[in-house]
Amino acid sequence: MCGIAGYFTLTNLVGEEILPIMNRAMLHRGPDASDTFEAQYCGLAHQRLSIIDLSAAANQPMTTRCGRYTIVFNGEIYNYKDLSHKHALILKTNSDTEVVVELFAKLGPTHVNELNGMFAYAIYDNVENSLHLFRDRAGVKPLFYFQHNHTVVFSSELKSLTAVEVIKKQLSVNTDSIASFLHLGYIPQPNTIYNQIHKFPAGAYALITPDRHLTITPYWSLEEKISPKREYNEQRAFKTLETLLLSSVEQRLISDVPYGVFLSGGTDSSLVASLASKITKDKIKTFTIGFEKSTHNEAPFAQNIAKHLGTHHHEYIVSEKESIALFDTLNDVYDEPFADTSAIPTLILSKLARQEVKMVLCGDGGDELFYGYGAYYWADRLDGKLIRGSKDLLHFALKHVPSSRYKRVAQMFDFSVKENIQSHIFSQEQYFFSRNELKTLLKNPKNRLNEIGVDYSKYPRILEPIEKQAIFDFQYYLKDDLLVKVDRASMKSSLEAREPLLDYRIIEFAANLHPDLKSRNGVGKYLLKQVLYKYVPQSLFNRPKWGFSVPLASWLKGDLFYLIEKYLDLKVLDKHNIVDAAQVQNLLKRFLKGDDFLYNRLWAIIVIHKWLEEQDI
Repeated sequence: MCGIAGYFTLTNLVGEEILPIMNRAMLHRGPDASDTFEAQYCGLAHQRLSIIDLSAAANQPMTTRCGRYTIVFNGEIYNYKDLSHKHALILKTNSDTEVVVELFAKLGPTHVNELNGMFAYAIYDNVENSLHLFRDRAGVKPLFYFQHNHTVVFSSELKSLTAVEVIKKQLSVNTDSIASFLHLGYIPQPNTIYNQIHKFPAGAYALITPDRHLTITPYWSLEEKISPKREYNEQRAFKTLETLLLSSVEQRLISDVPYGVFLSGGTDSSLVASLASKITKDKIKTFTIGFEKSTHNEAPFAQNIAKHLGTHHHEYIVSEKESIALFDTLNDVYDEPFADTSAIPTLILSKLARQEVKMVLCGDGGDELFYGYGAYYWADRLDGKLIRGSKDLLHFALKHVPSSRYKRVAQMFDFSVKENIQSHIFSQEQYFFSRNELKTLLKNPKNRLNEIGVDYSKYPRILEPIEKQAIFDFQYYLKDDLLVKVDRASMKSSLEAREPLLDYRIIEFAANLHPDLKSRNGVGKYLLKQVLYKYVPQSLFNRPKWGFSVPLASWLKGDLFYLIEKYLDLKVLDKHNIVDAAQVQNLLKRFLKGDDFLYNRLWAIIVIHKWLEEQDI
């Protein structure tokens, strides 16, 4: 796990002097080693977090034995040893990075199809003076790029790009991204908060040459892995899933440094911890966080799982004061508006785990692949003709019921049959602004909400509503919120986080399971849980799903009220001219009178204005 950066230019817009600047901005991603590489058109920079082959010989930038190709790599390739044997590679190190660059030398860009891992990397051809960029299938590892005329500059984090003065001077705020942020709570690929910087697409590679410049080509997509037929047989599916899970976890336990597992006590993390405990002879270290005075404290449940598995368990109970102190740091960690407040416990847990280990396994991906969210059942409900025909009446009736809960449900029925229902369901499940609300909230007509959604017509079979909603979450929420949250939070403490459930083989397998094998009687993750119950008693999971969250609604009325006073102030709102101040004041009034479900709407407005106030562009 590392930080990478670099440039390809035919002009004097940037030069090798920017490489140390970009490296310093992402020192946290790789404090173990740092170096740069310069060529005729290209410069590469690398910050190393040593996990596999700790020797100096594995430092980067790394050049092939033939001297033609030079790589900077971020991530891990879990099948690198198998690939080395398969292709009879002659290597100088035990590094997965060397396998990647030597495999590229042998096969060219198609080598990426053989990689199983999380990655973002750049390879420069010193003979043809061309540069290739690659990003993993699920988008676990980040990659951003700035493009201007004949110059492309890339990096693992936005802050590494904005640290370069010549780039910063050219940046402007993307107002369309603000609308997306208010709708979703994050900014989806390919956009960032800046017009001039983009997120490199997952499952794609790029070629940059002096004559063709930047050409992006997809090498993997979920739609291409969807088959016309679905797997119905439970016994066969169970056996296949267990085999894939064991293989994935075993591969992700390859490490030359101490490691552990984030354990919340929920299905996904408990499954990862149980399989890791089965595979290794060592006593697994597990890490859990809990909150003082919290009604939704999962620490006791995680403790029960850890006790059953016999792990070396570390439990951290965090005070409200410790958590609240981190809210002011979120923009520095995430670089652009990011409204997911579960970043706070993730930051704390990562920092504490780093005191014991250098790598952890996480449980992300299970909800999206096996229907773990309540949103999926709304997808089924709202698809019915009866509901669609009476949605306006339901919206009107429920919003006048004197109950915060019913007013919140009323918003779920406030949609147009012509709009992308998946983004609407997501926004309302997460308590953000609906499309209809944004029409009156956004002050400038130019601040529009672009189309957000998936073209399901490209898929080779007719998808059920629940399948469409899950695919939406995989393509948007997982990639641009959850994985972003974990990557920045863990790397802030120089901790590598690996995601066993997002092995591409598991993704492709889950995508072709019949929905009945994922959800039974309104309860998700059916097949995943059947595998889990083979290792951990079902009785330990007889409780509601809570998630990894903080009590933001109550905090905004208490210790975080200062953020409301500071960033929802009329002068601040008028200064940036994004939202209608009267609408915001009305929302705030309703919130303080008891409509608690409005908290994330207010939080999103606070976050965007806090970010804007802290900028000097």
